[in-house]
Amino acid sequence: MNNYIRIGMVVLAAGMIVSGCVSSGKYTKMEKAKNDEITSLQQEKSTLEQQKAALEKDNAGLKQQISSLDQHYTSAQQQVRSLQQENASLVASSERQQEQFDALVKDLSSEVQKGELQVKQYKNMLSVELAEQIFFDSGRAKLKPRGTEVLKKVGEALKGYGDKIIRVVGHTDNRPVAKSLQGTFPTNWELSVARATTVVRFLQDVGVPPERMVASGRAEYDPVAPNDTPEGRQQNRRIEIMLIDKNLVSEMTQASK
Repeated sequence: MNNYIRIGMVVLAAGMIVSGCVSSGKYTKMEKAKNDEITSLQQEKSTLEQQKAALEKDNAGLKQQISSLDQHYTSAQQQVRSLQQENASLVASSERQQEQFDALVKDLSSEVQKGELQVKQYKNMLSVELAEQIFFDSGRAKLKPRGTEVLKKVGEALKGYGDKIIRVVGHTDNRPVAKSLQGTFPTNWELSVARATTVVRFLQDVGVPPERMVASGRAEYDPVAPNDTPEGRQQNRRIEIMLIDKNLVSEMTQASK
C-alpha cells in the first residue's frame, strides 16, 4: 500500500512539473509576440511620423506656391489696370489729335482748296506744307505779299496749339542756286535754312511764342517727288510746318543724352 502511495505521489509531482514547464513556454511565446507587436507599432509610428513630416513640408511648399501665385495675380491685376489707363490715355490723345486736325483743316480750308497749302496728319504730328511759289521767288528768302497773307492765317491757327513744338523746315529741289545769288546763298542749304528762319520770324511777329519754334533746312535732301520733271521739282520746293507733341520731343531729347 505504501508503495502505491509513493508511486502516486511521484506521478503527481511529475505532472505538476510538466504542467509548470508548459505554462512557462506559453509565457515566453506571449512575451515575444508582445515585443514583436511593440516593435511593429514603433516602426509604424516612425513611418507615420516621417509621412507627417513630409506632408508638413509639402504643405509649407504649397503655401509658398499659393503666396507666389497671389503675388503674381496682384501684379497681373496692376498691369491690367495700367494697360487700361494707358489705353484710355491713348484713345483720349487720338481723339484730341483728330479734333486738332479737323480744327486746323477748317481754319485753313480756303487755302487748302486753292492749293496754297496741304494739311496732313501723322501719329503724333500735324503738318502744314506751304507751296514755295506762293511764298518766295526763286532763289529768294523774302516773303511775297500773298505769302504773308496766308502765313498770317496759319500763325493765327497755330496759336491754339500750346502742347506742340512747331518745327519749320525749308526744302528745295536739286537745282543749284543761281550764280547771281550765290553770294547770299552759296548752296541750297543756306537757302532752305534762310526761308525757314523767315517763316519762324514772321510767325513770332503774329504772336506764336518763339520758345515753341525750331527753324531748320534740309536743302534738296528730303524730296517728296522725283526732281527730273518740273512738277516734281515744284513739289519739292516747299516749307513744312510740323506740330509735334512736347512729350515726344522731350522723350527724343532724353534718349539722345
